Amino acid sequence: MKLKKQVTVCGAAIFCVAVFSLYLMLDRVQHDPTRHQNGGNFPRSQISVLQNRIEQLEQLLEENHEIISHIKDSVLELTANAEGPPALLPYHTANGSWVVLPEPRPSFLSISPQDCQFALGGRGQKAELQMLAVSEELPYDNVDGGVWRQGFDISYSPSDWDAEDLQVFVVPHSHNDPGWIKTFDKYYTEQTQHILNGMVSKLQEDPRRRFLWAEVSFFAKWWGNISAQKRAAVRRLVGNGQLEIATGGWVMPDEANSHYFALIDQLIEGHQWLERNLGATPRSGWAVDPFGYSSTMPYLLRRANLTSMLIQRVHYAIKKRFAATHSLEFMWRQTWDPDSSTDILCHMMPFYSYDVPHTCGPDPKICCQFDFKRLPGGRINCPWKVPPRAITEANVADRAALLLDQYRKKSQLFRSKVLLVPLGDDFRYDKPQEWDAQFLNYQRLFDFLNSKPELHVQAQFGTLSEYFDALYKRTGVEPGARPPDFPTLSGDFFSYADREDHYWTGYYTSRPFYKSLDRVLEGHLRGAEILHSLAAAHARRAGLAGQYPLSDFALLTEARRTLGLFQHHDAITGTAKEAVVVDYGVRLLRSLVGLKQVIMNAAHYLVLADKDTYHVDPEAPFLQMDDTRLSHDALPERTVVQLGSSPRFVVLFNPLEQERLSVVSVLVDAPRVRVLTEEGQPLAAQISAHWSSTTDMVPHVYQVSVPMRLPALGLGVLQLQPDVEGLHTLPSSVLVYLHGLKLAVSRHDAFPVRVMDSSTSDFAISNRYMQVWFSGLTGLLKSIRRVDEEQEQRVDMKFLVYGTRTSKDKSGAYLFLPDGEAKPYTPKKPPVLRVTEGPFFSEVVTNYEHVRQVVRLYNLPGVEGLSLDMSFLVDIRDYVNKELALRIHTDIESQGAFFTDLNGFQIQPRRYLKKLPLQANFYPMPVMAYIQDAQKRLTLHTAQALGVSSLGDGQLEVILDRRLMQDDNRGLGQGLKDNKVTCNHFRLLLERRTRGSEVRDELSSSYPSLLSHLTSAFLNTPVLTLPVAGSRVSSPTLHPFRPLASALPCDFHLLNLRTLSAEEDSLPSEDAALILHRKGFDCGLEAKNLGFNCTTSQGKVDLGGLFHGLSVRFLQPTSLTLLYPLAAPSNSTDVYVEPMEVATFRLRLG
Repeated sequence: MKLKKQVTVCGAAIFCVAVFSLYLMLDRVQHDPTRHQNGGNFPRSQISVLQNRIEQLEQLLEENHEIISHIKDSVLELTANAEGPPALLPYHTANGSWVVLPEPRPSFLSISPQDCQFALGGRGQKAELQMLAVSEELPYDNVDGGVWRQGFDISYSPSDWDAEDLQVFVVPHSHNDPGWIKTFDKYYTEQTQHILNGMVSKLQEDPRRRFLWAEVSFFAKWWGNISAQKRAAVRRLVGNGQLEIATGGWVMPDEANSHYFALIDQLIEGHQWLERNLGATPRSGWAVDPFGYSSTMPYLLRRANLTSMLIQRVHYAIKKRFAATHSLEFMWRQTWDPDSSTDILCHMMPFYSYDVPHTCGPDPKICCQFDFKRLPGGRINCPWKVPPRAITEANVADRAALLLDQYRKKSQLFRSKVLLVPLGDDFRYDKPQEWDAQFLNYQRLFDFLNSKPELHVQAQFGTLSEYFDALYKRTGVEPGARPPDFPTLSGDFFSYADREDHYWTGYYTSRPFYKSLDRVLEGHLRGAEILHSLAAAHARRAGLAGQYPLSDFALLTEARRTLGLFQHHDAITGTAKEAVVVDYGVRLLRSLVGLKQVIMNAAHYLVLADKDTYHVDPEAPFLQMDDTRLSHDALPERTVVQLGSSPRFVVLFNPLEQERLSVVSVLVDAPRVRVLTEEGQPLAAQISAHWSSTTDMVPHVYQVSVPMRLPALGLGVLQLQPDVEGLHTLPSSVLVYLHGLKLAVSRHDAFPVRVMDSSTSDFAISNRYMQVWFSGLTGLLKSIRRVDEEQEQRVDMKFLVYGTRTSKDKSGAYLFLPDGEAKPYTPKKPPVLRVTEGPFFSEVVTNYEHVRQVVRLYNLPGVEGLSLDMSFLVDIRDYVNKELALRIHTDIESQGAFFTDLNGFQIQPRRYLKKLPLQANFYPMPVMAYIQDAQKRLTLHTAQALGVSSLGDGQLEVILDRRLMQDDNRGLGQGLKDNKVTCNHFRLLLERRTRGSEVRDELSSSYPSLLSHLTSAFLNTPVLTLPVAGSRVSSPTLHPFRPLASALPCDFHLLNLRTLSAEEDSLPSEDAALILHRKGFDCGLEAKNLGFNCTTSQGKVDLGGLFHGLSVRFLQPTSLTLLYPLAAPSNSTDVYVEPMEVATFRLRLG
């Protein structure tokens, strides 16, 4: 009976495929007017066009005949085989390409028209200051402004304050880098603990004293080492407003290279720690040292319920313009915001630095005299050669007048009569003498100023929030509201220059090895958080919570803090000393290993059919890791599964919130292997050699690749066993081009390997969507032709090399100072090429001296097959003052416009500005960059942050690595000479615009397509393959785990499901933070035949019906970091999220 059913199903499949093929045939043969508009470069006569069509039709009929006869054969095989149906095997067509049969399930795209309206704009209130427009019209001249070199002379009349006193807040602060010149621990031991200990005693001496702190990572370490008595004193100081924790993040993060998952995570880690230990809730943001600012940060701070923020490192020409127009304080608004709900008041510091000489007013020579750490006899002095003087009764009148003059001049740059004067620098206040020198001398000055009503000034120590509160009060608005006449601003503050043409655009790429490792850790942390939360909830529901390892929560906490630490603006930036980089690397690797442990423990529990048998034995783990790293600076080595007489099982984890169809690759020790589902159904597999170089196979190691459909956030199971017949194992064919080099090439009887001396003609690999052409000489990409288009699209790749200047200022860890335009990369030897073709993927490997490129094309329907997978293994350890770049040249008419992401959260339009030097036109690219015209969009997706630009029409250019022999005079004292062999991973996606969806000229906002969002997700969240340990005598029954009962709309990203701490730091609670992001997307890019399922729901999700086998026991919307409830807990589990918004919920599952 079962067999009869299967035959009937296959018969129906034949009929469907035949109809579908004929439909495709007609669709492809039909005249498409757009194709000829776009492809009009090749005029030909009507007859030859007709002849071409007939040939196409014949070829299609032949292919159709092959498909049907192949299915017939499969049906006959099925009837003869009672064991269970084998997979329909891919096969070769007459022209040598592989055909993978279409999946039996249809794919659909159901996008609500209302959801398409968002990207068309018109909702947002236009900000008065749009940073792209400001940059386009700024002259960027560098005129000497006198004592304020980068500004102008400031004048005032003493009567300016007759109606309203000047109110001055002097804010003592100490900027503590969690790693830079010294490691985190060394800074803590030698400086930070002394600063914080001094803070407790010195603030208690006088209630008028204040102090500002930002980095919770240091504060938490210190807190763990102090007495209960001292902790109580700290809580009192926070409670009475003497001590303010600003921002409250784990670190003061870099805003260029960091991903929004990590930015949010370090903010939650800091805020949750502060709430548990201090009862403190941060109100204001403080970011004095990041090298440029992203508009993602004000959004996140506002959603965490902060109302004001401060920034400092902005291009000197922008500071000058904003100072001249009284725009240094503005409401920073997101471009999509329809009702100003994202507005946050931002204060931009006007001068060169956040140190004392550049904060009291425009003249550093005078301000330096009021930095009392520099009193004669100390270790540091004033470079302007006039030292500070201790304040006495005899000199207080003169000194106060000198200081007040600076305060008044600085005040002229702002709209209100309230003035902020920071008082601090890096690792300040580490000795009691400095506390006394600053506090006592300033108090004498304040007492004098405040005693003279005719001066119309009130001066005092203050915190940042006290300053903002006074500002709101003076301007007559509620905290967080927009003061009258303050401008609104949208956009970001990249790229940063602090003087001359010294652009800080080198750090977008510096130390790319660790930028990549950061994202690997981030992907593992997100996967571990979600799987752990689900496993713990299922264990609670089953009454087995006691068997679940509590130690896993400690591993999660450590990894959160490591990832948070690495977002610091000298860590992910690649701008720390070599020994500090090693310290970060060791921490990253330790946390990565811990997270793999968490994932394996959770996966073990969730795939077991009989949960009562769950037992964690650290000595004999149930699952093995997918790969291992021998050291923090080594590339991962994949685990080889040893096949034996009993089946080996592999558990597959899909960390995506969407179901995915992906090619899963596992290394095995036998060339003939049988792959089955957990139920024993055979699967077709592609077997290929595992290569250690372009010409050398690794002996006795083979790669088996299987297309797998995996449930959203779920686990799949595979069986592997040796297969003598090899019926379902399809070998890859290999062609090696040696280009005249005398090299031996490995061979194996399981894989046909052909060796050719050279190929001057171009060659192609193809799948169901496209044909990709490469140069026979260089092995690099040349063009892409979609199967439904006649004309190829130029996508020309080249490697380039930048040098650095010969003058005194050279490129370093921070700065990019090239010696002109890039020169072509000229290898000493021609490249060795290896072309592999198989049913599920084909790839081209091109080996040069400094870079090995792998371009892979998957032959699958859907996201996996619609883009090119590209990786570059870069090794420039013999370079001297050079940077290696990749340039992609297309015929897209981009006209100087290009688009880069900010923190993987939003897209910022850019424009190439000829008036600026080359290095000024580079921007950070954490996840993607694209160029477009009225017909096409080309997106480069990246798995690691790198610097990117578009220096010419139709071009995208990315810096892959940089090796620099000298310091660039920004305090590091080292060059970049510790380069690693680094793998940079990308996806290249070429999309067509649909007719009628014109690109808007207005450049304030842009969005990726849904396909582009999913492509980025596939690249950044690879499937994890976890083999069941081979030492087990018998394997228990394993089932796939499908956590979601219904699919999430495909414009929703489940950013995190993060188990929250109980009151005791190290223990988990039953609550989790569910963080959802609804992505903005552009519907104007073609979305037919995408091969994946996708629906949107106008922002509505029913969380109650989302999790299979679990009910929502508690649900409450909260602020981003869970410090503030936004509504009472509700019985309704329906939630609504606006486009682009990130929403946090306190959730209890059980």
